[in-house]
Amino acid sequence: MDLEQLKNLATKTLEDGKARDIQVLDVVGLSTFTDCMIVATGTSSTHVRALASMVDQAFKEAGDPSMSSETGPEPDWALIDHGNLIVHVMTESARAYYALEKLWDMKSRPAEPKNAAEANE
Repeated sequence: MDLEQLKNLATKTLEDGKARDIQVLDVVGLSTFTDCMIVATGTSSTHVRALASMVDQAFKEAGDPSMSSETGPEPDWALIDHGNLIVHVMTESARAYYALEKLWDMKSRPAEPKNAAEANE
């Protein structure tokens, strides 16, 4: 499957599983380990685990299984690594704490000059 098909499959699966606030982050040129991240919120640890399992299963059923999937016994964050696509499913509190969208947005902006002299160079 190409990246666009993987994104569509993961997004649809998360929507079907009632994930909240699904965001697709294009990190091409910003990351050496992936091209795209999807971040979604689950309503509880059980919901996070179920959503991650659903996405992992959808990839398997499409004939393109993920490289790895990680969750803990009471996960507030689950990760499905498909190489050029990484899916993060988090509880609301974990998502607010780690703020992945903000982190990658900051990485995508050029550094601002520290003083007026640097701005004029």
